[in-house]
Amino acid sequence: MTTTHFVADLPVTDVDVLVAGGGCAGFGAALAAARDGARTLLVEQAGFVGGILTRVGNPWFDGVAHLGSGRIAVGGIPVEVLQRLDLAAVGQTHLEHPFLPLDPEAFKHVADEMLTEQSDSLDLLFHTSVAGVRAADGRVDEVVLANKAGLTVVRPKVTIDTTGDGDVAAWAGAPIERSMPMQPLTLHFRVGNVEDSDTLTSRMREVVEDLHDSGDLGLYFFHAEHDDFAHAPDELVFNITRMPGDGTDPADLTAAEIRGRKDANALVRAWRERVPEFRAAYLIYSGPSVGVRETRRIVGDYQLTEEDIRTSRRFDDAVLKGVFYVDIHPTDRAGTHDYDAWTPEPYDIPFRTLLPQGWDDLLVAGRCHSATRRAAGSSRVTATAMAMGQAAGTAAALAVASDRRVRDLDMTTLQNALRGAGVILD
Repeated sequence: MTTTHFVADLPVTDVDVLVAGGGCAGFGAALAAARDGARTLLVEQAGFVGGILTRVGNPWFDGVAHLGSGRIAVGGIPVEVLQRLDLAAVGQTHLEHPFLPLDPEAFKHVADEMLTEQSDSLDLLFHTSVAGVRAADGRVDEVVLANKAGLTVVRPKVTIDTTGDGDVAAWAGAPIERSMPMQPLTLHFRVGNVEDSDTLTSRMREVVEDLHDSGDLGLYFFHAEHDDFAHAPDELVFNITRMPGDGTDPADLTAAEIRGRKDANALVRAWRERVPEFRAAYLIYSGPSVGVRETRRIVGDYQLTEEDIRTSRRFDDAVLKGVFYVDIHPTDRAGTHDYDAWTPEPYDIPFRTLLPQGWDDLLVAGRCHSATRRAAGSSRVTATAMAMGQAAGTAAALAVASDRRVRDLDMTTLQNALRGAGVILD
């Protein structure tokens, strides 16, 4: 006997704006679109928003401020988040620590508050995934969602792809590209009850290198500034494991999470045995999901380049500032980055990088926007993605309100709306 839960006539919901994915970019997009009056639906696979900050467990809110001067370069929703978390004051122009860690649980709570404040125009569906796309003639007509209620169809006027992997854009047939080999995946983890000391890092590093040389640890990245006491004076957060793989391949994701947990446990066990400061340490948790640095990127009306970043090129259609360094991780060797370390001045990210070539009423935001690999190494980070989402959400709401295609928006109108919401463009 064969049974199926699939039905041909699926329930249909009409919305102004669909935001697919509730990571940093999706949070910014949904909040901005709803605040500007668009009837918005945000869908997210997890039971909370935040993506890498919460679901992956990497607490660093990168891209808010210039790494040299500490001057805030983004503004808008990312800075509002810091203010609500009491990490920045209204009117503050500089941050003491540009690598700013956020407490994941505190962020979840603040994000829930900010989203539910917009309940008149914003609907949330957690535990919900995009399962399919129906598109024709350069626009997304329907998006199929899957959750515990089964399959449903959403018909949006504007779709914002904030899946990170560009799922909606790719499945619709929009042009995408990949850089091969893709950067490795990482399973983050936290360790508690660790004593700090001046020599802790060097002795931890020795253990890491020995484990790798013996084959008990795969690829890794180890840098003292990243293995930081981010949340408590006796608690370390690690961004150290590296697993080659394709973040759009469920088999690779599964293998990476299993290997990541194996490596995390091997490291903690070895540190307890060989590093006195770890004698009573314990593994608090490993990230619920593996972290993904790059998969698909759209081919947009404009592609941001590393030269644009190096020269702080200005664009007439700028909708936010990027400010982070070019962060590329190799898949063929352990212990290092693969880039020339340099700190850019704040640079423009143009609206055209959010627009897939040849598509109407489809926007992307986050690490799948249109950029070269090395440019995306800077623009993919958390606070930048959140600000990118804010730009996309604002544009979507303006397009709906004016009954225009998003690519036909007047840039001055969009930029003025963003400035009015605190976004730094000048």
